[in-house]
Amino acid sequence: MLTTRSRYWYHTIAIFTVIVWGTTFVSTKVLIGYGLSPVEILLYRFSLAYIGIWFIGRRALFANNWKDELLCVAAGMGGGSLYFIFENTALGLTLASNVSLIICTAPIFTAFLSYLIYRKEKLKSHLFIGSLIALTGVAFVVFNGKFILQINPLGDILTILSALSWAFYSIILRKLQKGYSTLFITRKVFFYGIVTMLPFLAVGYGDVHLQLLAEPVIIANLAFLGLIASLLCFITWNTAVKELGVVQTSNYIYFTPLVTLLTSALVINEHITIIALAGSVFILCGVYIAERGFKLKLRIAK
Repeated sequence: MLTTRSRYWYHTIAIFTVIVWGTTFVSTKVLIGYGLSPVEILLYRFSLAYIGIWFIGRRALFANNWKDELLCVAAGMGGGSLYFIFENTALGLTLASNVSLIICTAPIFTAFLSYLIYRKEKLKSHLFIGSLIALTGVAFVVFNGKFILQINPLGDILTILSALSWAFYSIILRKLQKGYSTLFITRKVFFYGIVTMLPFLAVGYGDVHLQLLAEPVIIANLAFLGLIASLLCFITWNTAVKELGVVQTSNYIYFTPLVTLLTSALVINEHITIIALAGSVFILCGVYIAERGFKLKLRIAK
């Protein structure tokens, strides 16, 4: 049973993780500007993370049985290759604002999947109300005062598949955490994320530009994406999911567009409107309402 202090700690590391992930948009945008392809960026960041994780924790190669090993493959695809490939392909077919908005449906998909698979977890009304308010806030932040909604069926469907991939990753993660350490699971996610990404490179989905790796800016951004946003943050996120539960932790994903907006304003001078600020308030209120069950439990415990 977690104490009040430890619960706050795990909520804090979940928020920290989302803040870091929210800044990766700017870093990735810089790398694409230098000529790296989206799949190539993912290959480099996961490879760095995989190498880095071998320096810490237990070094078991395989899961206890082939069924769990297959679950590790599925986790590597859901939280790695398929998630990013669906998302990056969608960005080339539809508006970035559509992708940013639809991808934030991942917590809702996660809650539904969790209910369907683990019937013990009831779908509570405050979760839906909070999610709806937070998603409204996300829409305000994403469009940032310029409401442009362009329906592109293929691009939007791929974005939905990306959100579903992350939801399935979250559910698989919960199952694996019953028998394996966070470090072991995270390492397997990086490994199978790389392995399942290679066929896409083999058929020409993205190029590799090794000559560009001599650029200091590229090295710095890849180090951030690989060692901080991947290695550190997958460990912190998976730890938060293990201790707080998949549904509760997933609600923090709504903060991602807000962090991206603030980072873009600071780094690449993007303009923030009053509508975006109002959206930020909606996000904060929505997440608070979605988490209200947790707040009430803390008060009762006291």
